[in-house]
Amino acid sequence: MRKFIIAVALFLGFIFVVGKLTEIQSIAETLQRGIWWFLGLALVIEALWFINCGASFRAIYSAMGIEEQIGTLSLMASAAFFMNVVAPSGGVSGLTIFISEARRRNYSPARAAVAGVLFLLFDYLGLIAILLVGLIILIRRNDLTLVVIIASIALVALAMLFAFLLNLGMQSAVAFGNALAWITRLTNRIMHPFIHREYLSEIRAHEFAHDAAEGLSKMRDEPKNMLPPLLLALSNKVAMIVILTLVFLAFNIPISIGTIIACFSIGSLFVIISPTPAGVGVVEGALTLALTSMYISLEDAAIITLSYRGITFWLPLLVGMISLRFLEKVGIKPNSNQNGDINV
Repeated sequence: MRKFIIAVALFLGFIFVVGKLTEIQSIAETLQRGIWWFLGLALVIEALWFINCGASFRAIYSAMGIEEQIGTLSLMASAAFFMNVVAPSGGVSGLTIFISEARRRNYSPARAAVAGVLFLLFDYLGLIAILLVGLIILIRRNDLTLVVIIASIALVALAMLFAFLLNLGMQSAVAFGNALAWITRLTNRIMHPFIHREYLSEIRAHEFAHDAAEGLSKMRDEPKNMLPPLLLALSNKVAMIVILTLVFLAFNIPISIGTIIACFSIGSLFVIISPTPAGVGVVEGALTLALTSMYISLEDAAIITLSYRGITFWLPLLVGMISLRFLEKVGIKPNSNQNGDINV
């Protein structure tokens, strides 16, 4: 079944890429016009971003009592990104990568899933920190729109929901289990008219909560362990800002730090608060509009948007496709210890 699912995901990825060939060709032609060493440096920063994602997961896993290599987690994070794009389901597709690998490597799938949610929470908090600066810049320039305000509120609300559930898990496995059971019942009611059976199991929800709460309690007992993933999440955003800056430099387009931060904030915001996976189509429009509102010509705005998305979206998508195949092909199987953790 695992091989079948991966084969389907790779096929969906192929169809997705084929459907966007015109856009990919435009990106390739645009990048050829830039100063190669600025673009090369941007690619190096993107590679470091992949490693930083693995380091973020490594810090979260370690805080929850699981030991895993940064390289392996970087591959898993990359494959999860690919899955979230080609099989969008609110991030659940990406979490299945971590759950599946946890089962294969003989450690807790529940803790792996919670680690994925924690990664998202820290990522949102890192973005919110940058977004606050971006909103101040937009207000000072009279460029703040109602759409951006609503999207920002939605991001903060989503981060607060994750924080509430995870804090619940840190405080009480029973309360966390009851919350997940309520979500399970609600999901089953929604799905029942379509499949005429229970879609999720309440018993498994409680089992999941109990296992996950054990890992979360480790973080509660040592709150200092939350600082490294938070700083790594913030450094991830700084890396993206550097890439956007390098893209401007590659095409000799005048910039200011305020423009960079404001445009990055809007683009990143709509990656998350978007009806399309990874903001496909939405981010391109929002970022181009943001750039033109800051007195950058439409042609230059289009060049920046295509190049930036080529490096930060299409390249990770390709790497994610390769990572998914690599994880399936290599499949390192570590020895487990008595605590159910692993040593790779």
